[in-house]
Amino acid sequence: MRRLPPGAPILTAAAMRDLEDSAFEAGTSQQALMERASTAVAHQTARFALGRPILVLAGPGNNGGDAYGAAALLRDWGHEVTVAALGTPKSGAAAAMAQRWGGATVALSQAASRPVVVDGLFGIGLDRDLDADTATALCWLVAAADVALAIDLPSGLDTDSGALRGAADGYTLTLALGALKPAHVLHPASTRCGTVLLDTLGLEAQGDWRSVARPSLAAPASDAHKYSRGMVAVIAGEMPGAARLAASGALHGGAGYVVLCGASGGADAIVHRAHGDLDALLEDQRVGAIVIGPGLGRDDAARARLDRVLASDRALVIDGDALSLLGRDLPSAVAARRAASVLTPHAAEFDRCFGASAASKIERTLSAARQSRATIVHKGAGTVIATPDGKILVAADLTSWLSTAGTGDVLAGLIAARIATGGSADEAVWLHGRAASLAGPAFAADTLADHLSEAIASCR
Repeated sequence: MRRLPPGAPILTAAAMRDLEDSAFEAGTSQQALMERASTAVAHQTARFALGRPILVLAGPGNNGGDAYGAAALLRDWGHEVTVAALGTPKSGAAAAMAQRWGGATVALSQAASRPVVVDGLFGIGLDRDLDADTATALCWLVAAADVALAIDLPSGLDTDSGALRGAADGYTLTLALGALKPAHVLHPASTRCGTVLLDTLGLEAQGDWRSVARPSLAAPASDAHKYSRGMVAVIAGEMPGAARLAASGALHGGAGYVVLCGASGGADAIVHRAHGDLDALLEDQRVGAIVIGPGLGRDDAARARLDRVLASDRALVIDGDALSLLGRDLPSAVAARRAASVLTPHAAEFDRCFGASAASKIERTLSAARQSRATIVHKGAGTVIATPDGKILVAADLTSWLSTAGTGDVLAGLIAARIATGGSADEAVWLHGRAASLAGPAFAADTLADHLSEAIASCR
């Protein structure tokens, strides 16, 4: 699991430029901002270099200016530094930083490997693939290094979409400058960044896009009881095991009362009802959230249950088979509901409901949330949570061991529990990831819920 600054703002390339322009208008010079960036890079490089020789790769733009400035500082601090250049800054702050370096510079194609590599070739401005020679040299130098640090972004990543444009693999860490960028959190770019650190450079980034942070959860009130704690109902179907997993996720996720409708088994604390009790359950005002979809099936009986639940005024978590049953009708069907809805599609389900697109996962999820007037938890590598009012939260630190059957069912129940207790979907995503980390490698979804209480305890 990689580390990411929690709760940090995420800015597109254009938004980052706007933030810098605002700083310039407020009186901060480009030179001063570049000096802050160079100092931040130099400090982090020195921290990880531990006296080993350093190779700084400098490009022709502002990213290269940061690199030249860091190289000069590291040299002044007594480190052995070599600079390999790709082009030369022509003017402005970057050119001034290159002059400040003033030392010997070799061409990138002629650079010899060093134990520590600092990549300052290209930053957020890259709008094309790296040429073959540059990509080859970069990949070799990063692979040969003990420590590879990228300035703002590894060169060869698309800032906004997270697509690969020739980036090397094997970076130890990336120092994000000013704010996180979508490439830090979106697959596949996020896999190339290593550990992501953030230096705000004194800029106050604002916006509705952020990384998921550990929630702060209070214990139940002193006068709490099982119904006030939050009542969750899970509607079972063709594969009752999936519904049992969802019910377990709700029970261990903080709900005070969990009803499993249409299936038997599970923890003794789970209350069982027959499918014939569905209408009465939908009218029970104590029910705070309903989960439908895990193991529901796709036959006529499943569709009939789904339609009855959609027509209710209960908050819904719609997952699995329910998403597939609705398909392209989902946005309009959910938008017409009177109560809140949370949709939890994986990539294939998302495409079935909202169509395929070349847009970034963030932009696609945001559009889907607006269309359906629902919160969308778009699962998978770099889980994206979008709300209809434009807020985005991204969880890019989730362990890949979650890629096993049934974990999504547990998440659906956990989301329902958080909603029923007045919480949110992003709380559930964080708790789900934390529980998976506590479960260790190669866990079964059946045991994942057992670790939710530990995850919740870490948030108090």
